[in-house]
Amino acid sequence: MDFKGKKVLVTGAGGFIASHLVESLIQRRAKVTAFIRKTSMANIGMLNELPLEQLKKVNLTFGDLRNPELIKKVISDEGIEVVYHLGAMISIPDSYNASRDYVETNIGGTLNILEACKGGIEKILITSTSEVYGTALYTPIDEGHPLNPQSPYAASKVGADKLAESFYKSFGLPISIVRPFNTFGPRQSQRAVIPAVIIQALTQEKIRLGSLFTQRDFNYVQDTVNGFIKVGEYGKFEGEVTNICSGRTISIEDLVKRVGEIIKKDTLSMVEADESRLRPEKSEVQLLLGDYSKAEREVGWKPQFSFEEGLEKTINYIQQNIKKYNPERYAK
Repeated sequence: MDFKGKKVLVTGAGGFIASHLVESLIQRRAKVTAFIRKTSMANIGMLNELPLEQLKKVNLTFGDLRNPELIKKVISDEGIEVVYHLGAMISIPDSYNASRDYVETNIGGTLNILEACKGGIEKILITSTSEVYGTALYTPIDEGHPLNPQSPYAASKVGADKLAESFYKSFGLPISIVRPFNTFGPRQSQRAVIPAVIIQALTQEKIRLGSLFTQRDFNYVQDTVNGFIKVGEYGKFEGEVTNICSGRTISIEDLVKRVGEIIKKDTLSMVEADESRLRPEKSEVQLLLGDYSKAEREVGWKPQFSFEEGLEKTINYIQQNIKKYNPERYAK
């Protein structure tokens, strides 16, 4: 698929990954409609980070994924040809206390997208998460790994994925499921562990964290977005899942150490355990390490940035935008 001139809908467009995706699609000369959750302030989130000349090319649409009539209207009125569905509630800690909201948005919102696409769409890309795998039974985790959701958030994403698969099998919708692992980079909120560590290391005497021993597959955001683009460009993977990951794993303790090496601080000595940041024991995913061989084999995608390159870019961004963050607040 050539994105030039394609009418593309991106849901959750004000978010971290989605804003980078919108930017990449604009660079490919797609006609992008950005669907953003409506607030009284009409906040466009991270799309504010786009250069003005790019932002002017984006059709901004506000609403709620839980509104089926609005979703149908947007897709129909804008003549949408390709859908990138990234809109979701994503905070794992919040999902413990607001599980119904996660089901209604992540599963119900996905259902509304799928129903609205029955009229004829060239490609629908559903965004999953590596959290659906739970703690690895084997590594690296390929697409055939059993699903073991360990939080209400992860369970809602399993539900959305399976619903999408059923619409492929039942109605022939051209659906691909993209399953990114732990993405990081510029524009990410302090809710995520990498910016949380960096912000505290730069501004505080202590770095308050939960578990130091969990291991994650951290993938730089531009690599993740390139994976989304690659899967969208090719006619493969209909009805299938594709991992987008780095193929390497790093513990939170090692992450803290590496941040210190870049900013020239003894960050490990700054760490303080914070029980409020711990997940329930059976809900904590201990190890995520992905296998991207399917994406490499089928569409030629593999990560281009090393973890250190991505970390330096992220630190530079946060240093330049430190006033946008509240380092003393634990953002869930």
